[in-house]
Amino acid sequence: MILVYLSRLNSFLALTRDIIFPVISVLIIFDSLGLIVHNINPQDIDYLLIRIDYVVFGCYPTIFMERIMNPFLTDILQVAYSTYYFLPVILGVVLKIKKKNEEFEKSLFLILLCFYLSYVGYILFPALGPRYAMEHLHDKTLGGFLVSKPIQDILNLLEGVKRDAFPSGHTGVALTVLLLAYRYARGLFWIMLTPVALLIFATVYLRYHYAVDVIGGVLVTIVTIAIGEVYYKFYKRDGFTAH
Repeated sequence: MILVYLSRLNSFLALTRDIIFPVISVLIIFDSLGLIVHNINPQDIDYLLIRIDYVVFGCYPTIFMERIMNPFLTDILQVAYSTYYFLPVILGVVLKIKKKNEEFEKSLFLILLCFYLSYVGYILFPALGPRYAMEHLHDKTLGGFLVSKPIQDILNLLEGVKRDAFPSGHTGVALTVLLLAYRYARGLFWIMLTPVALLIFATVYLRYHYAVDVIGGVLVTIVTIAIGEVYYKFYKRDGFTAH
């Protein structure tokens, strides 16, 4: 409440309000998943995702990628994977700086919708992911030169062990941000394009996700844009404009 009041004083505090509040809400809801997913749906589906991967790709993708694994690539992809936590914030800040308030509000709505749809997916299809469920099948240990291990330790500390493999929220959110950047901040789109491509590849290479999770993440993006666009038009038509 204090921040809401103070945000009226200057644009920096208003920017802080508009960015910080959504970030906090996403983090709180994500953190709660560790407590509620198995209470709602106790059956993990890793076995099914592993099977689908094999049927679709003719191999186990995380095991196949051991052929190209090396410490330098692991470091690069771990950094790329971590950009997920900054992409939405960067887009929001850029739109606010450019005074594209309407575009900011719509982008915020769509990105939050993408997050929440992926969370629904975690509840409906709980899965640990290949780094846990397939640990006994991997011959090589993921190791980097300098940054991979510290980043992994930080992410494990912040996220804990959650059944958040399917769909790949990293893929869904990153693609949603990229599409919005293409619409509203074309220069930022070209800057984000390579990190997002590496991020999506990293989800499987780093064993956070099955390949089918990435497909699920793409579908989440499609559903987010399709449903979100329709809902937002009704939202604006009825005059419920965010301030």
